[in-house]
Amino acid sequence: MSASPDDPTVPRDASRAVRGIDPRDPRVLMAAERTLLAWIRTGLAMMGFGFVVARFGLFLRQLAAAAGQEVSGSQTHSLWIGVALVAAGVWVLLISAVHHYRYTRALNAGEHVSPPRALFGLTVSLILALLGVAMAWYLVAVG
Repeated sequence: MSASPDDPTVPRDASRAVRGIDPRDPRVLMAAERTLLAWIRTGLAMMGFGFVVARFGLFLRQLAAAAGQEVSGSQTHSLWIGVALVAAGVWVLLISAVHHYRYTRALNAGEHVSPPRALFGLTVSLILALLGVAMAWYLVAVG
């Protein structure tokens, strides 16, 4: 015997699974739009932070020159870490746009849409963690 969607003993999410989600429901497209906007914010933040990190090396060189200290060549690492963050931000923007386009196209065509996989978010997290380790190494090396 299947559960009724109106049964108060069935959790709300389970009742949705029972009756299914209508792809024509505007809330589905709005949720996809909110997800795209969240990824856009993430990509822009990564790009902005990358710019700041890249300019941090220039700031350190200016400080060293003002103090009359010798400028070391190791301060160029911040440039490459910053460029990597900007590139990762651009990658996030491009991939999220492609995912959104494919998802909304499938919804509008009435095709079965599988839930998004966590691989994209996990990949972005891994890239940011690696860049964070590189920045920590840089700060220790610069001293």
